[in-house]
Amino acid sequence: MTTEASSGNAGQKSQTDVLLVDDSAADLRVLMEMMNLKDLRISVALSGERGYQQAILLKPNLILMDVRMPGMDGIATCRQLKAHPAVRSIPVIFLTSANDLAERLEGFAAGAVDYIGKPFEVQEVLARVGVHLQRNLVEPVPVEQSTAALPGEASMDVRLVVQAQQVLSQTLANPPSLDRLARMVGTNRRRLNEAFQTYCGQPVFGWLREERLRQANSQVTGTQTPFSVLSDALGYSTPANFSKAFRLRFGCSPSEMRAQIQGAVAAEREPDSSLNDHSATTLDPGRDRQALRPQEALRAGP
Repeated sequence: MTTEASSGNAGQKSQTDVLLVDDSAADLRVLMEMMNLKDLRISVALSGERGYQQAILLKPNLILMDVRMPGMDGIATCRQLKAHPAVRSIPVIFLTSANDLAERLEGFAAGAVDYIGKPFEVQEVLARVGVHLQRNLVEPVPVEQSTAALPGEASMDVRLVVQAQQVLSQTLANPPSLDRLARMVGTNRRRLNEAFQTYCGQPVFGWLREERLRQANSQVTGTQTPFSVLSDALGYSTPANFSKAFRLRFGCSPSEMRAQIQGAVAAEREPDSSLNDHSATTLDPGRDRQALRPQEALRAGP
């Protein structure tokens, strides 16, 4: 496992793929072992305050954060991250042992993109982490730039994944068959599935299912598009099937999530001076610029 934690200046490019924020050393150990399976570079933090500071310093590609922590909990930390222009675009996945709808809705309203339940299931964690990390591959960045440092076979597999993701993202409502998709990107179905399994943690249509739900989450929380229109655009046969898949994935219906988000937005129109005071006095991104290495964090305990 590459467990790099940047010790350079805050202006340097992050070498961290995933930032793990949890006050439980035991949970951190489990997550680190899982990240090892994907050879991901990680950093850890044992509190919301430290997680906020390290996110600004390291600018990771993804943050996995416990909801319930002493001091500044995950919800408050997520709100702070989404209010900071340098890190607001980093996806946050919440970790929780609770199955409480109100808590999940509050998390989505704070800006989280996903939830992972405790105790952790390896395949679920890797699949969800893979989906959100691989979103970077479909951004408009030249493929040559994203694969220049990779060995030949790995570089080709990444190219296949990038190209297939681009096709699927543009054809969510009516995607090609696996055989046709493989031909479109110049390979066969077996190699394409294996490439997705390696780099996304799941096969091609597993990634497609997650991508549809990721887009659904974004559209439900960020627009007023009718659910029947979303259902058609994302490739669901009926609005009822869309609603069922959404509830299974996010623990609430699309209408419940949208209502919660709208309520949160309305509440935020009222300035909260106490939050601003807390941010100014308690959270200092310039403090402790040396990132806490995972081994040191685990020795320190919760």
